[in-house]
Amino acid sequence: MMENSKVQFVCFETKLAKEPFIKRWEQFKRSAKSDADVTMQESEKNGSYLYIAQHRFVNDESQFVFSKENRSSRVAQERITTIHAGGYSIIQAEKLQDAAANERKVFVFVTDFKADLNLYKKLSAGGKLNIYQAYYENCKYAYILEYFIKTKMAEALLAQLKQYDAAEIGVYKECPLPKNANSKKKEDLYVWPTF
Repeated sequence: MMENSKVQFVCFETKLAKEPFIKRWEQFKRSAKSDADVTMQESEKNGSYLYIAQHRFVNDESQFVFSKENRSSRVAQERITTIHAGGYSIIQAEKLQDAAANERKVFVFVTDFKADLNLYKKLSAGGKLNIYQAYYENCKYAYILEYFIKTKMAEALLAQLKQYDAAEIGVYKECPLPKNANSKKKEDLYVWPTF
């Protein structure tokens, strides 16, 4: 991820485990370049799964489209609730790579623009913290905080974060997305000029 990029966060809640969810996720309609740099995270809570997709774009991308999946049959399917959190700019970047195998991500969704981010920054000892600020007025949250923390320390951080006024908090594990014929590498997206 580049520091000058925007990130679109799309959240999902469903009873589907990772593999069937990813198959259904691939059927959603989305912007042409939206899968060039995407990270998917999953969390399990009380028999339901929560997923967060982070779609990254360079700053000149202005529109992001992500809508309901194409239905291939009339057979009843497990429900997937989709929440568009919106577009965010990164205002603090301590880790721009994927989480390591021994790390988890703790996401904190803050609705108050007046929230004291210094309180949250103090809690990142032993880990790394990325902070995203709402880029558009209609974003669901004012800030999204992404902590990278060792797996064994994630629950302790979660307990500390519950003391603050956050809309939602959760521990997530990155889940790799399958490579398919429709997704392109970042370097393939540049169109070379012809003379």
